[in-house]
Parts: sequence; C-alpha cells; structure tokens
Amino acid sequence: MKMRNVTTLVLVLLLSGSCTQMNPQKPTAIATETGKPQPETSTPTNTGKPQDAKMKKFIDDLMAKMTLEEKIGQLNLVSVGFTVTGPVVSENVDEKITKGLVGGVFNTFTPIAVRKLQEKAISQSRLKIPLLFGYDVIHGHRTIFPMPIGLAASWDLAAIERSARISADEASADGLNWVLSPMVDIARDARWGRISEGSGEDTYLTSQIAKAMVHGYQGADLAAYNTVMACVKHFALYGAAEAGRDYNTTDMSDRRMFDEYLPPYKAALDAGAASVMSSFNDINGVPATGNKWLMTDLLRKQWGFDGLVVTDYTAINELIPHGMGKNEYEVAKVALDAGIDMDMVGEVFLQHLNQLVKDGKVTEEQINVACRRILEGKYKLGLFEDPYRYANEQRAKETLLKKEYRDAARDIARRTLVLLKNQNQTLPLKKTGSIALVGPLVKSQIDQLGNWNGAGDYKQAISVEQGIRNVAPNVKITYAKGANIASDTLMLKRLNAHGGMLEIDPRSPQEMIREAVQVAKKAEVVVAVVGESQGMTGEASSRADITLPGHQLDLLKALKATGKPLVVVLMNGRPLALEWENDNADAMLETWFAGTEGGNAIADVLFGNYNPSGKITATFPVSVGQLPIYYSHKATGRPYAGQLLDKYKSRYLDVPNEPLYPFGFGLSYTSFSYTAPTLSSSTMKAGGNLTVSVQVKNTGNFDGEEVVQLYVQDLIGSVSRPVKELKHFKKIFLKKGETQTVTFTLSEEDLKFHDINMNYVAEPGDFKVYVGTNSRDVQAAPFTLVK
Repeated sequence: MKMRNVTTLVLVLLLSGSCTQMNPQKPTAIATETGKPQPETSTPTNTGKPQDAKMKKFIDDLMAKMTLEEKIGQLNLVSVGFTVTGPVVSENVDEKITKGLVGGVFNTFTPIAVRKLQEKAISQSRLKIPLLFGYDVIHGHRTIFPMPIGLAASWDLAAIERSARISADEASADGLNWVLSPMVDIARDARWGRISEGSGEDTYLTSQIAKAMVHGYQGADLAAYNTVMACVKHFALYGAAEAGRDYNTTDMSDRRMFDEYLPPYKAALDAGAASVMSSFNDINGVPATGNKWLMTDLLRKQWGFDGLVVTDYTAINELIPHGMGKNEYEVAKVALDAGIDMDMVGEVFLQHLNQLVKDGKVTEEQINVACRRILEGKYKLGLFEDPYRYANEQRAKETLLKKEYRDAARDIARRTLVLLKNQNQTLPLKKTGSIALVGPLVKSQIDQLGNWNGAGDYKQAISVEQGIRNVAPNVKITYAKGANIASDTLMLKRLNAHGGMLEIDPRSPQEMIREAVQVAKKAEVVVAVVGESQGMTGEASSRADITLPGHQLDLLKALKATGKPLVVVLMNGRPLALEWENDNADAMLETWFAGTEGGNAIADVLFGNYNPSGKITATFPVSVGQLPIYYSHKATGRPYAGQLLDKYKSRYLDVPNEPLYPFGFGLSYTSFSYTAPTLSSSTMKAGGNLTVSVQVKNTGNFDGEEVVQLYVQDLIGSVSRPVKELKHFKKIFLKKGETQTVTFTLSEEDLKFHDINMNYVAEPGDFKVYVGTNSRDVQAAPFTLVK
C-alpha cells in the first residue's frame, strides 16, 4: 500500500518509536493538578453555552467560504499509522489533507507525527482547518490501567475517574485530542469478547461509571491542553448481540431497551460527552449506522444531543452486507439520512456524497449539518485558536509513564482485584518460605496489558513473577510453565496472526505437567497463574467455551493432587466457568488484565500489603449453558425453589439455576456483618423519599473496604418487574472491629420504569429494599409507595 511523503514519515516514526519517550520521567510542575480527579459535579462540556453565539458566528463565517467538497472532506476520518480494528489503512492521506478532504486522523499519535500532519492542514490546505486526532484510549494510553471490566470491579468511582484523567493527560501530551471511550454497552453474555471493554451487566453501576469516565476525560474545560473529547460507544445495544458473537444482530423490546440498555449512554451524554460512535450491530432489523430512529429521533430529538456522531470502523461500507443497499452510493445516503456525521476510514461519504447531491438524493443542507457538528467539536477543543496545543514534545517527555502515574496505576489495579475464594485463610501469603510459581501467564508482560492496550509498551509492564520478587524478595521461588495458554493450533494461529505474541513450549502437555508437579512438591504453597491470553477477549474474540483454555485445568488437577495449598491467580477479560476450580482451589484471586503495574498490584494483594475489596460486575456462570445470565432477571410463573424432583418448574436438569458467583460478589481478608436495613418510614409519598440505614461491622482481623449494595424490588407492576435492581452503593473503609452506619436516600425516581403504555413512571404499591454484600446475600425491609 502506497503512502506518500508525510504519511510515510509518520509511519516510520510510529513504528520506530523515535518520537516518544517511554521511560518514566521525574514529575515536573504543570499548570493544573492533572493527576487529581475532577469532582462528580464537573460542568458538562458538550454544550459550550457561554460561547454559543461566538462559536456560531465563527463557524457560519467559515462555512460560507467552504466548497461542497471541503464540507464533505470534514466528514472524512482517515487512518494513518497502524490499526488493530480493521484491515484498511487510508491511502494518499497527505494529498487529501492539502485539498481539505480530511476532517480527522485516526491511529496517529506522538507530538512529532501529529504536528507533521497538522502542519500540512494548516499551511497547505486552502482554509487551514485543523484536524482532529483520535485513538482507542480504552483503559490508559501509555500507562495502562486494568481492563474496564476490572476497573468496574473496584466500585470506586473516584479511582475510575482518576484513571480517565491520567489517560487524558497522557493522550493529550502525546498529540491526541479525541479518545474513543468510554464503552458503556451492557453485556450479559460472557461469550462476547467485548465484555472486557465495558462495566458489566448492571444499568445503574454502568451509568455511574460512564459519568465518571466522561468527567475524567473532559474535565471542566474541553479546551484545556490536558483534556480530550470523549466518545461514547457503541450506540447502541451492542452488548446484547445474539449468541455472544461479535457484530451479530440485536433484537430487543422497547421496554428492555429503555429500562436496561439505553440509560448508560444517556448518563454519559448528560455528563457532557461530546461525541458518540455508532455500533456495528443491527437493532430490530436496522443497522445502527443506518438507523434514523436511533441516531436522529432518539439521540438528537428526544435526548437533545448536539455533538458529533462518528461511525465505527468502515461501518458505512458494512451496510452493504447488512442488506441496506447494493453499493456504496446507496449506503452513503442511508447513513447520512440516519444522522451520521463522520465516516471512519471507509471514505464512502468522500467518494459519493457529491454525486448524491447532484442527483438530488441528499441535500447540501444535510452535509452542512454534519460538517457544522464536526467544526463545533474542533472549536470546543480550542483547535482553531491553537491547532498545535497537543503537539508539545517537552510535555510528552514530562508526562508519559511518569512515576506518579505508575504509582496510581498500581493503587487502582489493587482495588480491582476480586478474592473469589479463601479457604482456611490461605491468603495472604507469608513473605518467607518457598513458593512454586506455575502457569503460562507467570512471566507474561503483554498479557498484563490486556486487549485494547493502546500505546502501552508491554516491556514496561510488571509480570506476576516480577511483582512477587519486588514485594516479597525473601521468598524462594521455583518456576514451571506447566502448560501452554492454549493447545488448539487453529486458536494459536489466529491469536498470533493478530499480535498475540504467544510463545509455545514444544514439549508435550504431559511433560510440562510432570515438571510442574515436581516443582510443586518441593514448595510450601503453589501459586498457579492461569487464564486467557489478552487476545482471547476484546473485539472479534468471542468464545463459545469459556472454561480455561488448553490443558490448564489438567495442570491444576495435577497440582491439587500434590496436596500442597493451591492458590489460583486468574488473568482474563470475561467471567469464566470455574466449577472445578472453585471446588478445589484453596484460594482464588481474579486479577483480570491488571495493566502496566499489574504484577506489583497482584503481589500486593497476595502478600497482604493490600486487602482485596473488588466485587464482580458480571455474573460468573457454573456452565456456559446458563448464558446469558444476570442477577436482575424477571420472575417466571413457575419459579424453581430448589425441590429436586419438582419437574414442571423453570430450571435445568443438569446444572443449577444459580450462578457460581453472583453479581456484586467478592471476599476480603477480613469479614463484615450487616444488621437488617431500617427505613425512616414504611411509606414513601409521591415526589418524596425515605432513608435506608444499615450498620456494617468489621468482624475480622484486618482493616478493609466493603462495598455496601442497595437493591430494590417492585413487587407488583403493570408489567413484570426484575427480582431486584441495584439502585445505590457505597464503598466504605472500616478498621478492625469498627462499626459504621451507612445511609442511603431512596427517592421516587429510583422506582421508575416504563409501564404497560411505555410511560416512565413509579407505580404505587409494595416494594422491598435489600441491602448486603452482594446481590445474593442481602437482608430485606418492605415499604409502600403511595400517591
């Protein structure tokens, strides 16, 4: 593929890494405290109200000078450099920039590379309109944080917001002004690879995290040099793709859509998110990228969103195999009519909109509307004032991977780890004695970063082995790989074809296991680091079998047979089916893909430097056959109550209905006791509220954090209601022996849903409030809503 002049130089710079400083730098003072999270009440930045009149005049004047071709050019997002999202890299980009036929660039970063392209737009194009520079900054830019499903497991909104704030500081220092995040898709089927990119199955929690991420990225001033424009994705309902298969269809009732799946997108927009990305899936038969109801009637008219909408990678082109048109000419019209503003990489708009206007199929005014939204985004970022504000090499050297941010990554990662089992206080481990460190992920650095690791350098990541050596230098470690991460040759070929970097031991599985057993027999305790490789989750990484891949379960069974205490450390990007592991491991720690400082964070928890406090946000099944599985399901007319021979009930014959680990589950090295919740009143009046209080006591031997969770059940409704729904939570810290009264305010707004007529109301009647340590282990109190 040919790329001319500047484009080629950008590629060389990116691939050589010559224009970025990868080593941690001594922190230096900058104008604002970029490491601190913005408060939850950060001012939304997508409206730009104080500058609306000034912005309107500026853009009116600019657009009056633009030709139709230049307006269409603003709708064109090209890819330069490298790509992990698709096979296409744009051609002749530098020539198109000089002709004003590019609105933004995707996949280019570093100050030098960005400045080269921006200079071409500013110095050589007719109207000198600056470019947007976007990138997939999903869970960190250079400093990589845990995968989003792991970040969500912290239930710590301040920590999550700080991760986004640091990501924005690094991304903006590295030339970017637009991050394609947060992903707020609700996902309830662990087969779907992209469950790793989101916050799990719950509407309320995902909505709160969406707001925190937007505040972290955009701050209180979108034009500040260290903030970036957020992009909410994937709009919409992508996490409900049938069979958990990526890009697949979604068919959903309006009620489920509005009550369960749409609220996180709306929450992100209410928090000020300045852009939205369309999803790949169709929705009730109409692909999102060509769905006028979704993009115009709902997003624009009902929700009032005034920012730009960009497609996902080549999504307009893909309307053809969706059956929305027989060629690009036809689907260009479909997408523009739907309300799409910017075409990512496919260049369908660039190639066909001019002719569509000439043919009277679309109007220039439609193009004007889309062009204006893109120009407004650039204006709000301050690019017209200073197009090079994100191309400061010195700032990049002072910011990227600095110690302050690595320390934050370690602290945040510790908060995301979930203790799934700890029989007989196997953990924390002693910092003396001997450990057999076994498993295919023990030494891995690239897998610590997880998928969607952006501009992260895996060589900077801390492996589990290195983390243990750092935290417990006096422990004697013996190592055996024990198994390959996978044994299916087709799977390995697929993974390594797309950057998996899997190193396969040529020995037989039996030989590797025998070596691991010998190592285990000589140690006091066995720590087995097993799971998925980073390429087994993420986009295009759906798995029909979500048990441990390869011969890893065989390895664990052999290690268990040695009689030594067995600690299983999991690395994965989705809930796994872990029935044998749960029944047989002495302790089990879920670490997700924990990021640049993952190994240190894992060791901190294993050896008691930090008491784990994470709680899962996606239900772990006993078997893949239970999927999709989630806690807030509806009751059936024949509920199964556990009677083994009760045939005509809603149940399986071969596995229980209940999950292995319920939503919100996670243990601690200490223990907590709860009193039953008390209510300020047994009734709630319309428009009123009531207070729910519970006393929580740390009854164990360690100081620790606990996530106190409040759920509500609407007992009678005009439509069937979920058995419980999360409505509030608080993460608290209790010293050993300490008791704290935790109070929640429950309002009528918390009780609303879409009724039989699709009106959003709270219906009077009887309710239950549940408070506890997870969605299963709760205590209840009744109340009545009266009107």
